[in-house]
This record gives sequence, C-alpha cells and structure tokens, in this order.
Amino acid sequence: MFDFIAPSGPMVPVILSVPHAGRCYPADTARLARVPADRLVALEDRHVDLLAAHAPAAGAATLVARTPRAWIDLNRSEQDVDPTMIDPPIAFGRAPSAKVRGGLGLVPRRLAGIGDLWRAPLARGQLDARINAVHRPYHAALAAAIAASRDRFGVAVLLDLHSMPPLGGERPPELVLGDRFGLSAGTRFTARLRGEAEAAGLRVALNTPYQGGHILERHGAPGRGIHAVQIEVDRALYLARDLRAPDPSGVARLARFIARCVGALAEEALGGTLPVAAE
Repeated sequence: MFDFIAPSGPMVPVILSVPHAGRCYPADTARLARVPADRLVALEDRHVDLLAAHAPAAGAATLVARTPRAWIDLNRSEQDVDPTMIDPPIAFGRAPSAKVRGGLGLVPRRLAGIGDLWRAPLARGQLDARINAVHRPYHAALAAAIAASRDRFGVAVLLDLHSMPPLGGERPPELVLGDRFGLSAGTRFTARLRGEAEAAGLRVALNTPYQGGHILERHGAPGRGIHAVQIEVDRALYLARDLRAPDPSGVARLARFIARCVGALAEEALGGTLPVAAE
C-alpha cells in the first residue's frame, strides 16, 4: 500500500507525501485492463519517489505510495468517481467534476491517446475494497503524521511531491508550486520554496497549470497551523531522454534539492530555529 518512513534526523514539522509514484501493480491488473500494463504507467509520476530519498534524514516524516495510481488515485476524494464505470452505478447527487469527466477520477477510466483502460465496469464491492485497503489508510497515516507534527511544534507543513511531463512554450517552468491559490498554505511557505527553486537555477510557476488536488484540499488548514503545498517537478530533470528510466545524476541533484526544501520549510515554520540532535 504505502511506506511510512520516520525521520532519521532530528524531527522537523514537515511531512513529505508521494502519492503517485506507486508501481506495485496488483495481480488482477492484467486481467481487468483492456490495455497492456505498460500503457498504465503513463499515469505514474515516474520514479519521483527517488527524489524523497534524503527527506527522512532532513527530519521529515515521509509517506510513499506503492499502489499505482491506475488502481486508485490517492489525490482524489472518495466521491470523485465516474458513476458509469461502477456496477451498479453510484449516485452522489452532484455533477461529476472536471477531472472525472476527463477520465481521471478516483479510479482512472481513460487516457488521451490510449482510450478506455478497463474491460468492464468495476463492481461496487471492488471499489469499496480499494478504498478501504489503500485510500483510507494512506490518508489516515498522513493525517496522523500531520497531527503529531502540529502537537509537537504547533505547526505542520505538508509537501506533496509529484512530477509532470515537460511543459510546452518558450522557457516553460521546470517546477510548479501549488497552494490552491493561497487556500492550503500561507504565502510565506510557497515564497520560500520559490526562492529555493530559483537559487537552484530552476524556472518556477505558481498554481499554473497545477494548483494542487484533494490532498491539499483535505489536509491543508492554514488557520489551524497546517500548511500544504504541492510541488510538481519536470521529469526531464531526473529521468533519461525516454522519460522512463532514472538518470542517476539528475536523481541525485533533485533529491538534494527536495531535502533543502524540507529544511527551508522547517526553518520558515519555526521562525529560523531548527531542531538539533541530542548530544
């Protein structure tokens, strides 16, 4: 389902979440899918979990999903379901979201250039099983880590780590920060991350084209001292030219950068004072 990695350095009030890098496909995937399994990997934030390697040493509690997004999307709410792909259909009493209409709901239905992903509708019991086995435990663990940080430090900062395909245009951003236009985090946290990225020579955008999804909406609560920021990293920065295999030098550089982001967020949260190891 997911790995919870406790801080190996002095704990800081930062929690790192990696919800879309899972690549442990359940045995039933090949039987249920109407496309070859290697087409489902298009949904993955390919190998972005490698960029979290130094976060525990930087003091962050780290959650890394191992179940793939194709099976269930942890960055969607339990109600963000395409009713037509469930048997019997589900009625939530509201119109499907734009994500659902585009085929990217709680269980992704289709992908542009690939088409429908599954052979048949999913039984309601199968959907409930995925929610109970994967979705709820991940969010419960994330909420617990956030609560532990807030109880200890009076503040918690969630950094939700994703990767994106290279964006088009002249000098496109290589990193996109999302805070739901200020609803999920205080502006000082996104500003601090922007400064870290620019110091690393990265081109940065804020909330466009990615503002953050369900994880930020569900867990971010700046008024209660819980700040949540999504970070999208261009895959070309850490993958080989085919955007499939890791590039060791790129992975090493970006993993160090994410660790620096953890430290910067912790410093911002604590007013410039970081915890030190016991003598």
